[in-house]
Amino acid sequence: MDGILREVNIKSDMPTVDDAIRRITYNVKNAGALGVTAIKFVHGYGSTGKGGAIRTEVRKYLERQKTRKQISNYITGEDFSIFDEATRNAFAVCDMLRRDNDLDRHNNGITIVIL
Repeated sequence: MDGILREVNIKSDMPTVDDAIRRITYNVKNAGALGVTAIKFVHGYGSTGKGGAIRTEVRKYLERQKTRKQISNYITGEDFSIFDEATRNAFAVCDMLRRDNDLDRHNNGITIVIL
């Protein structure tokens, strides 16, 4: 399956954690209508010295969504690698992930959501 990958930068205007979660929710809920099969969220990694609150809360939120079966899976940027089983499984859903610039870069400022 080819699939469609959408990239969403939620860190560009330095939102609050709550606003970042709202943006994630909106994009996940509306992805199906657009035929999107995977979303790459760029959330940053906390280089401002505040500990990466957005990254931490986004991943907690996505774990809850996965448990509730609202998403199929998510892959942290640091695990997004051809050596990771979840990544290889994601290629079957969205082949565009194979060509993503962050593949094998261990970028903890991104998270990939598989719908």
